[in-house]
Amino acid sequence: MSLENSRMATRAVVLLSGGLDSATVLALAREQGLECYALSVAYGQRHEVELTAAATVSKALGAREHRVMRVDLASIGGSALTDRSIAVPTTQTKGIPVTYVPARNTIMLSLALGWAEVLDAREIHVGVNAIDYSGYPDCRPEFIAAFENLARLATRAGVEGQSITIRAPLLHMSKAQIVREGARLGVNYSITVSCYQADATGLACGLCDSCKLRREGFVSAGVIDPTRYVQGGPQIV
Repeated sequence: MSLENSRMATRAVVLLSGGLDSATVLALAREQGLECYALSVAYGQRHEVELTAAATVSKALGAREHRVMRVDLASIGGSALTDRSIAVPTTQTKGIPVTYVPARNTIMLSLALGWAEVLDAREIHVGVNAIDYSGYPDCRPEFIAAFENLARLATRAGVEGQSITIRAPLLHMSKAQIVREGARLGVNYSITVSCYQADATGLACGLCDSCKLRREGFVSAGVIDPTRYVQGGPQIV
């Protein structure tokens, strides 16, 4: 294998939202010595400040490049994260919650797949989680396996026998385990944004499902929660 091919073989595209999980995934990929290309997607999310956090996280964790791609999922609607007329729930609901964004992970992984082909990267890393995942259907192991099969069938790399692997290292980890792993890797979680309705400066509401899962993860892990909450706003204890 030539030096150039060896270098390319270490490349990976990492989907980076700017939240706790994706920051941990990027840190894990960097620990493996991968040359990481971070990809964030501006899809019309109400918490667009997460994109600013993603840029900060990318730089802090040493990604080779950080790119933001735009897709207008707000025009589709159907989610509290893209339609401001739908309230972000602050109490537990049955079934798939209204914060589920139709086809979001499918679209994001497709964008990552296209970039990975151009980069000649062999891996895509994504922070989906099948335990603390709020019931989203596109965070299940079956979905990851199905998309990896799609990548094999629908790309030049796959047809030529050099398929792209989808890595989901957090898939079977609890939020507490993820926090502990990030703490081990030295991830600065204070620069991440997980809140579904964070304000323009990244302050978290402390009430949405994402905030609750995040807070419970820190508590269970025995790690100090560095999340910045809105002044005077309720914090989970």
